[in-house]
Amino acid sequence: MPWITETSSHISHERLHELMAETVAECRRRLTPNPKRVLLLPPDITRAHSYVGALTEEFYKLLKDEADVHVIPTLGQHIPHTREQNIWMFGSIPEEQIHAHDWRDGSVQIGTIPAEKVKEASNGIADWEIPVSLNRMLMEEQWDWIINIGHVVPHEVLGFANHNKNYFIGLGGKDTICTAHMMAASCGIENNLGNLITPLRALFNWAEDTYLSHLPDVYVQVVMARDEHQELVHTGVFIGDDLDTYLDAARLSREQNIIAFDEPLQKVVCVMQGDEFYSTWVANKAVYRTRMAMADGGELLILAPGLKRFGEQKDVDDLIRKYGYCGTPKVLEQYATEADMQDLAHATAHLIHGSSEGRFTIRYAPGHLSQAEIEQVNFAYADLNEMYKRYQPDQLQQGWNETADGEKFYFIPTPSAGLWATKEKLFKARKN
Repeated sequence: MPWITETSSHISHERLHELMAETVAECRRRLTPNPKRVLLLPPDITRAHSYVGALTEEFYKLLKDEADVHVIPTLGQHIPHTREQNIWMFGSIPEEQIHAHDWRDGSVQIGTIPAEKVKEASNGIADWEIPVSLNRMLMEEQWDWIINIGHVVPHEVLGFANHNKNYFIGLGGKDTICTAHMMAASCGIENNLGNLITPLRALFNWAEDTYLSHLPDVYVQVVMARDEHQELVHTGVFIGDDLDTYLDAARLSREQNIIAFDEPLQKVVCVMQGDEFYSTWVANKAVYRTRMAMADGGELLILAPGLKRFGEQKDVDDLIRKYGYCGTPKVLEQYATEADMQDLAHATAHLIHGSSEGRFTIRYAPGHLSQAEIEQVNFAYADLNEMYKRYQPDQLQQGWNETADGEKFYFIPTPSAGLWATKEKLFKARKN
């Protein structure tokens, strides 16, 4: 069971900081009383809106006078933060204490998830082993405490983000990230979203028990929801070192972060914030989190002022530009023969996740990409300035709205903070 649990309609930032101090006290009691080396594992900048950067800074302040405290943002294969981004997210933590995860060359293999377990978990859909390669600094250096910090929210690969996703994806090596993402994509995104234990999550739970049980770690997980003023506020904090700590947080997220509709939505307008989302790799959360709500023949409009690329790295960006978001059957057909898709299997999985499967239009209004570039990857294009004038997102609240000329649309200001689905699709997919 969790060490600390607190739920409320609004947990203030002041109270969150008090809970971080209580966490330190619990770590002294349960791990070691006088830590000399502490590792903090927060998410990257795409979770900046969850305030976990400030909570990471709070842990640093609480411990810096007695311990050597290091931070590794759990980037996965996202690009490392700039110094300015680290300051913006983590405040006063010195740059030399923040280390970028190198997913290509900075990991060490500690084991494998056997192919037979993958096959069993996926009901025969996937039949390959998943190597377990994790950040070298995490695995090879001595730590007295390891504090995982994150935001539990519906997720397209693992059902809900955070918990041991911080390890196996956030600090995973290339082979782990690629094989795991392709396995989850093969199972189908609708079979992952909103489920407490997805096929891949079950495998990660096994791998954590098998390979990471010796780590002196704890999970600090927050849940957020919109209040009566439509502001995102903290509603839950779950702190502990076991699976129940994750499950309790995910159940609250499932209750608060999923909106189910009786009928599918014909028009949805989303905003992907310009200071967090620079590539479709992360901005496509607008697609993942709404596709179960979209009507056949409908339109999803994504306002993305920061959008300047497709992939997080050049080779991934090149692959997305080459093949585009063309739907599962075509992607799997090409994956069987194309060496670059096999080498970057996580990007191949991303092409599956980011497609509407021909059911509805995905229209991007980007800040820095041209119409030709957007259409090259099989998205539709809109001019960002024109869309701002038409929909005026700064004046909208989440929910149903109407333009001056009578167009009705559903507005989502932060798609990454929830999941939207029809009741029919949600309860058909839900297994636990």
